Amino acid sequence: MIGPDGLARCPWGVSAPDYIAYHDDEWGRPVRDDRGLYERLCLEAFQSGLSWLTILRKRPGFRRAFDDFVPEKVAAYGPADVERLLADASIVRNRRKIEAAIANARASLDLPDGLAALVWKYADPGAPAPKTVAEVPAITPGSKALAKELKGHGFRHLGPTTVYALMQACGLVDDHLVKCHRRGAYIAD
Repeated sequence: MIGPDGLARCPWGVSAPDYIAYHDDEWGRPVRDDRGLYERLCLEAFQSGLSWLTILRKRPGFRRAFDDFVPEKVAAYGPADVERLLADASIVRNRRKIEAAIANARASLDLPDGLAALVWKYADPGAPAPKTVAEVPAITPGSKALAKELKGHGFRHLGPTTVYALMQACGLVDDHLVKCHRRGAYIAD
């Protein structure tokens, strides 16, 4: 679709100003650091069953509430922190998701080579370029394998669909449509 500035974008990327900024400046850009990947992993898990726009708009609240997603800080959270987070209207208040974010911080710190090393083993930069939204998968063999490996390391609330969304968001695959002005833009990153 053509955006208000005349640039071709993936159709979802023109539906709201928040989406335009996210689509153009972040979605698909490689995230290669453990903290950045942990944040995206948490946000994707919190999005499950909700609109991504809700998560984008609550992102500043999430960052404040979860100590900027520094895994070492979140891993130290205890029951009082869970209760604090459940009372915080600036985030999604779901006990299972909050407890999973804490468990996932602990699991990420236990990885011998770090979260980025594990996640980037599943990058698929050569995946076929989708021409239409219908050609963009929700699950791939890579997302199934990565979800299974994460679960094997103690990660929670991360199925293959959520993991594929992480892979898209963090540049492990390029699912910008063929005619999108961002297609292939991050190859050098």
